[in-house]
Amino acid sequence: MSDCQALQWIIGINFKDVSLLQQALIHSSYINENPGPPVEDNERLEFLGDALLSFIVTEELYSEFPSFGEGELTEVRVSLIRQETLAEIAVELKLGDYLLLGKGEEVTGGRRKQTNLADALESLIGAIYLDQGLDIARNFVLGKFASQLEDIRVKGIGRNYKALLQELTQSKYKRLPVYSVAEASGPDHDKSFVVEVTLGDRLLGAGSGKTKRAAEMEAARSAWQKLAAE
Repeated sequence: MSDCQALQWIIGINFKDVSLLQQALIHSSYINENPGPPVEDNERLEFLGDALLSFIVTEELYSEFPSFGEGELTEVRVSLIRQETLAEIAVELKLGDYLLLGKGEEVTGGRRKQTNLADALESLIGAIYLDQGLDIARNFVLGKFASQLEDIRVKGIGRNYKALLQELTQSKYKRLPVYSVAEASGPDHDKSFVVEVTLGDRLLGAGSGKTKRAAEMEAARSAWQKLAAE
């Protein structure tokens, strides 16, 4: 097992049971390639951490923004705890450096994969809760989302249609939308993009913009409005 002393310093928490922290960093590929003494991967901790993260963020939003209705609270929660954000926080904590991966996962860039990083963060939250209790877990989560929450307090909310579309397609169809560039035109300094979003073989919507991200967001808006009306 890796030495987690430096990681404990990074996260500002000294574990009573360091094995919980170590377990939070064990990817299933490591277990598959390293049979031996019984060691558990981080999937159960991830399950627990996912539920805790949703609860803590929901509780904070409910308390901090009494004027928000259910729909607005849901939009903000989805935008806050999407995979990209969790992975960014995991990178800040250097969790990728401490992951235990199988050789196959290692050579395919497993330490940088958003899925692995987001899962590791959720597993860490689960481990903190089991070792330190709910108050410490809450403080940890809210500390990591402090800047995002402050942005909402200052700027209000804007609809994150990519996050909304992903939540809708996952809950309704158990599938994720796929974005692809249908067209790119113009000189390098003034390009325009057309992006299409599909679900399986179904075209949900299209959008255009000066950046791929802007075009994706417009496509997601079109697709979300279409699916939400069905």
